[in-house]
Amino acid sequence: MTVPAKRSSTAYPIYDVTVSVPTESAMLEGRLTVPATATQIVIFAHGSGSSRFSPRNWYVAEVLHGHNIATLLIDLLTEAEGQEDMRTGHLRFNIPLLATRLANVAAWVHATQETRHLHIGYFGSSTGAGAALIAAADSDVPIAAIVSRGGRPDMAGDYLPAVKAPTLLIVGGFDTQVLALNEQALAHLNNQSRIEVIPGATHLFEEPGTLEQVALKAAEWFKHHTGVSHALP
Repeated sequence: MTVPAKRSSTAYPIYDVTVSVPTESAMLEGRLTVPATATQIVIFAHGSGSSRFSPRNWYVAEVLHGHNIATLLIDLLTEAEGQEDMRTGHLRFNIPLLATRLANVAAWVHATQETRHLHIGYFGSSTGAGAALIAAADSDVPIAAIVSRGGRPDMAGDYLPAVKAPTLLIVGGFDTQVLALNEQALAHLNNQSRIEVIPGATHLFEEPGTLEQVALKAAEWFKHHTGVSHALP
């Protein structure tokens, strides 16, 4: 896949390390990047069949770094589970399991010295969006904002009305089936949430300029809903 050239960063990362995060059921691997002046961190919940090495999500993460937003790209399945899932495909749709692990990751971020001062947000792709919404609804850790990219918020089901975090649902204009599911889910979310349709984009935002729009809209949403800035330069 070809992704756009990254946006130049204005902050030097004080951390860019691989981390192992303990959860109730597994030790998860992730990549933590914290710019020097960050006040926020976004935890990425990848979609079905994806991982922390996803070039799309890493591109979005680099744009966030350029706006002084820290990121944690975390694999919600272990390497062994990922290999099993490649054969069976059943774990990627176990949304309650993924949501529980994501909530455990947020608790780790909230308690870890290097990140505990940061406002927490979620960025969910595909099925990861459903897991992020459930994790936000059913957790003691405060979640400042959520962004879904081509996500399946409908998979959060009855948890949607309990989500307090402002949620931005970004969908490609040509991704008509997913757009309809997002519109249905929006009706059950809080009144600070909304849908942003990227014209000319399909489900994976592979069309020129569309992924950059996703990344910039995500950065603006996270900053706006933590009081850092109402508009990006």
